[in-house]
Amino acid sequence: MLGRMPELPEVETTRRKIEPLLRGRTILHVEHDAPHKYRDTHLAVGRRVTGLSRRGKYLMLNLASHDGDGPHDLEFIVHLGMTGGFRLEGGRHTRVTIRTDGGDLFFDDPRRFGKMAVVRPGEYAGMPTLAAMGPEPLSEDFREEEFAALAAQAGAVKPWLLSQKPVSGVGNIYADESLWQAGLHPAQSHLTRQEAARLYAAVRDVMGRAVEAGGSSLGSGAGNYRQHDGLSGLFQHSHAVYGRGGEPCPRCGTTIEKTVLAQRGTHHCPQCQPLRHPEGGKRA
Repeated sequence: MLGRMPELPEVETTRRKIEPLLRGRTILHVEHDAPHKYRDTHLAVGRRVTGLSRRGKYLMLNLASHDGDGPHDLEFIVHLGMTGGFRLEGGRHTRVTIRTDGGDLFFDDPRRFGKMAVVRPGEYAGMPTLAAMGPEPLSEDFREEEFAALAAQAGAVKPWLLSQKPVSGVGNIYADESLWQAGLHPAQSHLTRQEAARLYAAVRDVMGRAVEAGGSSLGSGAGNYRQHDGLSGLFQHSHAVYGRGGEPCPRCGTTIEKTVLAQRGTHHCPQCQPLRHPEGGKRA
């Protein structure tokens, strides 16, 4: 399971855990040797961290001038990539060291897919996924009527969810889990109003439970998701289908199938999640 991309619950857990370590601290230096991957980090030096926010799978350190009491005027954006995470001590996979007047924080990334950039708030032209991202799944901006209208026109529902456009932060694990909970086939297109309502409720429920559980930790490799203090997430113990190919469905007992859809490993129950023709009938 090495290289499973952190999704919204894992990034939100990271935000909650490291915010107390950074809030109110002044960044003294940012050390790395890859300016093409960690862009304009020098702009963060001398800035005070006023708080940490999150947008989908992106973590944002809000930066203000050291003496300023107003709103932040720079954002230090972090994308964890496949295997990135913060640690309290450096190691052989440390790629970035953030030195503050309250101590150091280390960004480890075995597979080197993580990225960072310091930008002005909202200036995301160099990050098209972030710029076009849909609403947060647990926010009031995520509205059922708008979601249903988009779902009625969408192609295969799982790749559509993974695009981040209808709702932010849903990756491979939580798409599979939400679709199973809603009883929808991952390749189903043009959702009916009732199907969209079930999926909307499932996304909110699954993401909410995953956040409270601290996300999912899978496998034991160097790139396995861990919190900065070494603790694992716990939501993997609640997975109904993801990573359970060949096992019985917890709802009906049918063997869970693992397939590939849009180049992503996909888990579903063929009994609970039948593929329906767009005009209304189930596919034979």
